[in-house]
Amino acid sequence: MNRERVVITGVGLTAPNANNFVDFRHCLLHKIVRIREFEVRHMGKLPAGVCDFDPLKYQTKKELRNCTRAGSIGIFCTREALLDAGIQLVAIDTARVGVYVGITEHGNVETENEVFNLAQFDDDVKFWSPHHNPRTIANNPAGEISLKLGLHGPHYTIGAACAAGNAGIIQAAQMLRLGEVDLAIAGGISESIRSFGIFAGFRSQGALGHGDDPHRVSRPFDRARNGIVVSEGGCLFTVERLSDAQKRGAKIYGEIVGYGMNTDATDAVLPNAERQAQCIRMALQRANLRPEDIDIINTHATSTLMGDAIECEAIREVFGSSEKTYINNTKSFIGHAMGAAGALELAGNLPAFDDGYVHPTINIDELDPRCVLKNLVIGEAKPIGTVKTILNISFGMLGTNSVVIVKKI
Repeated sequence: MNRERVVITGVGLTAPNANNFVDFRHCLLHKIVRIREFEVRHMGKLPAGVCDFDPLKYQTKKELRNCTRAGSIGIFCTREALLDAGIQLVAIDTARVGVYVGITEHGNVETENEVFNLAQFDDDVKFWSPHHNPRTIANNPAGEISLKLGLHGPHYTIGAACAAGNAGIIQAAQMLRLGEVDLAIAGGISESIRSFGIFAGFRSQGALGHGDDPHRVSRPFDRARNGIVVSEGGCLFTVERLSDAQKRGAKIYGEIVGYGMNTDATDAVLPNAERQAQCIRMALQRANLRPEDIDIINTHATSTLMGDAIECEAIREVFGSSEKTYINNTKSFIGHAMGAAGALELAGNLPAFDDGYVHPTINIDELDPRCVLKNLVIGEAKPIGTVKTILNISFGMLGTNSVVIVKKI
């Protein structure tokens, strides 16, 4: 593997509060939240992050009937990223385009729907959809993107729980450096709100957020936090080698200079601060940076009691002496978008390279003493001048940890 530099040149996204990169940043700087009550099968109305992008912008009604929600999110984000990057597929070798999509889970939604529908017909399997198998295979979201856009390079999903958005980006960087592809579509997507099993599972764990005001249920680091707000969404980047991007005169959002992934191997759900700190140090070492060289840290914190506190322990362990590193959290705005979380949270912070602001963490009324972090930005966006480095943290169940560092060029 060579050490050729790899950069982000395009961003396509849909989030509960925005359907494009510019609006997303505006919402984060101006505290615009659109979490709402969502009808969940068997469970009633629950707080959730629901996207309102127009799938018919890039798909026909027939395609929507046959494809998955995850696939539609992926196609929308890919088209938007290519448009943002100024890349026309007719002008490139599509056999050299790789699609690397991070997911937390896939297939739940389609299977739950089919089982529910089957019950309406006395369990007669002749009413089972012939589209079920291609809809539920693990590579479906990436495959639907490749099928719709006519991309002939490698496509696959990266199942890395809630670290998957970062994992997709990391995979892209590695494959570009290996010379396997010339352009990567990478990031993460989630259709999790369409599965009642996701909500039921978090509730049974005591980790599903609840409250009277849906906008305020996602409250990382707050003493009164009580669990996760499940969200859907997606964010995919166009990722290229720097030399290729410069050759075509592309705008460059930032360079992927460091990353790390490791595993706690201690518990299926409870995180491990020592291993999280190790993952952060791994990324710093790969980027040849010190903790004090990082300007912004976007935290993973999901609003669970133990998860937030343990992550803060890991961050203090690595960054305790850094006076210039500012910290924020994006889930306080959009809830937890699962496989899309890491990619969306990176996208939300990338504009800081140009505007010099750290978007705030919101919904903190009383900071949990276990979650005290130096330079945690609370309530209002903070101007800090020049921003050169962003460190993005995403952790997930079964102890998977991921960190990506992006640097301004």
